Amino acid sequence: MENTIFSILPPIIAIVMVLLTRRVLLSLGTGIVAAAVILTWFAPLDALQELVTSFTIIFWDEGFNAYNVFIILFLLLLGIITAFVSLSGGSHAFAEWASTRIKSRRGAKVLTVVLGIVIFIDDYFNALAVGQVARPITDRYKVSRAKLAYFIDSTAAPVCVVSPVSSWGAAIIGIIATILAGQTFVEYSALEAFLWMAPMNFYVVASLAIVFFVAIRDVDFGEMKKHEVLAITEGQLFDPNKTIPGEMKEDFPTHSHGHVRDLLLPILLLIVGTVGAMIWTGYQNADQVFDIWLIFENTDVPASLLTGGVLGALTSIILYVMQMKKNETANVGWIGKGIWAGIKSMMGAVLILIFAWSLTSLIGLLETGAYLAGVVSEGNVPTAILPFLLFVLAGVMAFSTGTSWGSFGILLPIAGTIMIEADPSLLLPALSAVLAGAVFGDHCSPISDTTILSSTGAGSNHMDHVLTQIPYALTAAGIAAIGYIVIGFTGSLLISLGVVLAVLAVLFVVWSQRTTIIEKQQNI
Repeated sequence: MENTIFSILPPIIAIVMVLLTRRVLLSLGTGIVAAAVILTWFAPLDALQELVTSFTIIFWDEGFNAYNVFIILFLLLLGIITAFVSLSGGSHAFAEWASTRIKSRRGAKVLTVVLGIVIFIDDYFNALAVGQVARPITDRYKVSRAKLAYFIDSTAAPVCVVSPVSSWGAAIIGIIATILAGQTFVEYSALEAFLWMAPMNFYVVASLAIVFFVAIRDVDFGEMKKHEVLAITEGQLFDPNKTIPGEMKEDFPTHSHGHVRDLLLPILLLIVGTVGAMIWTGYQNADQVFDIWLIFENTDVPASLLTGGVLGALTSIILYVMQMKKNETANVGWIGKGIWAGIKSMMGAVLILIFAWSLTSLIGLLETGAYLAGVVSEGNVPTAILPFLLFVLAGVMAFSTGTSWGSFGILLPIAGTIMIEADPSLLLPALSAVLAGAVFGDHCSPISDTTILSSTGAGSNHMDHVLTQIPYALTAAGIAAIGYIVIGFTGSLLISLGVVLAVLAVLFVVWSQRTTIIEKQQNI
């Protein structure tokens, strides 16, 4: 049943179940079983073997699977950093310090968005690092964890996908180079093509514009409004009855010995260690040629994250040990308790990630992405609407498979082949549409690893993040779709980008007319 309509059933089952039950592990598990059963033509023993294999290859795939294991270890290390930052009083001290400089909820939200854009090296790193820095500030000003997760998710992948100096940019430039190889009509390099494509990524343009507007003006609707009203009126930043990854359950001793450095120094060394390791591993893998584009194309992101995580965790523990002379609550016994508390706090996120990887593996064997790609590539459709169709298809594929990388990895070569034959003038818009759709689908998908990590970084319940973000993502996607229809028929970047900006301007005027509940209560 590979590469057939049946291949889309497992992701549909998992997604529908997770939206109906809001029980992520149960839903992912059901999708995994369905995928194994369909893959083996309903043979129980073979299906059981596929299930075992799908989990085994997460850790051992013809050898040690360093990529996945290092990501898991990084999550656990981040939990340990969070625990010791809390034990040392760093979170409280940083919130106190920030409150003297950040004077409002609006300032806390804008700071989070700016941090999300500035830390653009990698989306995994962005999601987790920004959450650690911003959470004490947004908590103080009663910004719901769901909104914090939306800010993180909407500035991580969207910035990475248009930044050439990022793990995403390097990979995409490499794919573009293979598409352009041997094409005599092409007068630009892969890097130049990537830079030209950035303003054509209308979903990124719309998504970043909307997230800035939402940070400045509280435009809340649907589930997000409920979370924000509870945060403001009752101080309930998240539902205490739901699983919150990264939330410390232990009652750590309180004291007044914490300093801002107890939070900032571990995070700073986490950043320095990660970026430094990315440059070093990229340099080594690029045969020691110091070319920044080549370095980021060949960098080892998981190993770099692990290096930064170890450095950050050790720093947080050392800073806690240094308090023992003057902090009567600090003792050696709390070191073990802090490490265990940090690990336990991340186990929910780790399990969700493992289940999502297992489902993605089985979906890959079912060739779900190839089937969806064939729907468009085999169809006889006007070339003018191909950018729009590719945007929709990439969105559906990323939503169904939970991977933006897998989606554009499959679709970029297909889109390139189609457009080179059909209309070379629309090649770059079509490739941009694929990237935009992949990020959009990834944003909405409850089985996406980046969505999982964004909720983890924010300390938000995973399904709360998914359901509150979807309306904003759909709004940005609707505006982007208009842009791809216009560029398909006009071939003009200026006209299509102008239309996108005009629609955004009208939307913001309409949103500005309504005064939200939160704006009334805060009088801002």
